[in-house]
Amino acid sequence: MITVTGATGNVGRTLVELLAGAGAGEEVRAVSRQAAPGAGGTPGVHWVRTDIGTAAGLRPAVEGARALFLLLGGELNSHGEDPAGLVGAARDAGVERIVLVSSLAAATRPDAASHDRLREFEAAVRASGADHTVLRPGGFASNAFAWAETVRTRRTVFAPFGDVALPVVDPADIAAVAAAALREDGHAGRTYELTGPEAVTPRRQTEAIARALGEDVAFVELSRTEAHARMVTFMPEEVVRGTLDVLGLPLPEEQKAGPDVEAVLGRPAAPFEAWVARHLPAFR
Repeated sequence: MITVTGATGNVGRTLVELLAGAGAGEEVRAVSRQAAPGAGGTPGVHWVRTDIGTAAGLRPAVEGARALFLLLGGELNSHGEDPAGLVGAARDAGVERIVLVSSLAAATRPDAASHDRLREFEAAVRASGADHTVLRPGGFASNAFAWAETVRTRRTVFAPFGDVALPVVDPADIAAVAAAALREDGHAGRTYELTGPEAVTPRRQTEAIARALGEDVAFVELSRTEAHARMVTFMPEEVVRGTLDVLGLPLPEEQKAGPDVEAVLGRPAAPFEAWVARHLPAFR
């Protein structure tokens, strides 16, 4: 049994399909805080609705599981019980292997308060005695979903730092690397930095969406202040500040396309255009 937290998200949903589908045959416990959307769906997938931010909520999610995919979505990334206690509860329940999704910025920006909790979870996982793999993705290609409404209604993207390039990673590649680390030997103790194949700017991402739609899409550059005002409506203040720092003033190591996706999967990382092609209905 493999437990997948964040199972309704951009990474977790794909990971559940990879583990349970296409002959993989894994028994999967899919965990979310919302109603179980996959109940009665994919064979071998058992949905659990619980809050993994507490040891009491985590235990029913991991009981009897040999491996755990741990993704700190939303509220768990900013608060919850002590990471060492939560990881310890998973170990006490019998979990032998943990794959944690952290962030590239947890390493590149060691003083950034926005990533303190991720660093605490990394330390807890490494100290747990379990086989562990830490995934450190950069920016997600799926962050472009934030532009979907204005592309649909106004054929316009509003974003800051239009000419700053970052190697955004397809969440499906994160899921594929996670599936390998959960199922295969040889990944214990490894830290993988996951990026796309090249750095792309928001302006170039807009052009890719326009080409896929076959229509013009305008790009309007927001100031940092304007972007902050939009983002703070759905993200904690410290996370907004940290995110804007990375987007606007990335460090050289944050702009570099890394080799780890290809090293694990034996194929190149997917470009932003491939992500757009799969999710084009969101922008129509």
